[in-house]
Amino acid sequence: MLKKSMYFLFALIISVAAFQFNSPAAQAFPPGTPSKSAAQSQLNALTVKSESSMTGYSREKFPHWISQGGGCDTRQVVLKRDADSYSGDCPVTSGTWYSYYDGVMVYSPSELDIDHVVPLAEAWRSGASSWSTDKRESFSNDLSGPQLIAVTASSNRSKGDQDPSTWKPTRTSAHCGYAKWWINTKYRWDLSLQSSEKAELQSMLNACSY
Repeated sequence: MLKKSMYFLFALIISVAAFQFNSPAAQAFPPGTPSKSAAQSQLNALTVKSESSMTGYSREKFPHWISQGGGCDTRQVVLKRDADSYSGDCPVTSGTWYSYYDGVMVYSPSELDIDHVVPLAEAWRSGASSWSTDKRESFSNDLSGPQLIAVTASSNRSKGDQDPSTWKPTRTSAHCGYAKWWINTKYRWDLSLQSSEKAELQSMLNACSY
């Protein structure tokens, strides 16, 4: 009887371990994701104002995917960070990723974009037009907060430069995390937001359970 119990316990441990290793680790949140209460405080502190114009904007004013050392650029660092598993090292050649926005499993890095949670054009309209090129470079390669995430190219391109008042992830359960990332990024970089944007972020944050 003892022997059978030991076999059962061993099988249970193996099955639990297998579940853990096969779960999409890429669902883990990017660094710096705030708690609900911290995100609320950050949202309350943001300046609400009308957006500036797009005059003078170009993506070239936000140098991105710069070298991060070891032969890796920012894109490659995020691909490795957000992967459940991967092969190759700068460039990553294959792997498994869970696209948080739409719940799609991806197996080729060519099908992934690295999304700027707060788009570069949105940042420009919200205060970055007055920044130096060096500061815009730091913003567009920000690995210290939740500003960059690997998602399907289709979800990133459907978003474009829209704010949460006109675009949200298609996966409803992603709205809480997305709102927190957006709020935290705007807070850390002292960017403003418009009233419709704040209202939608508040609604998304209210629905958070964590």
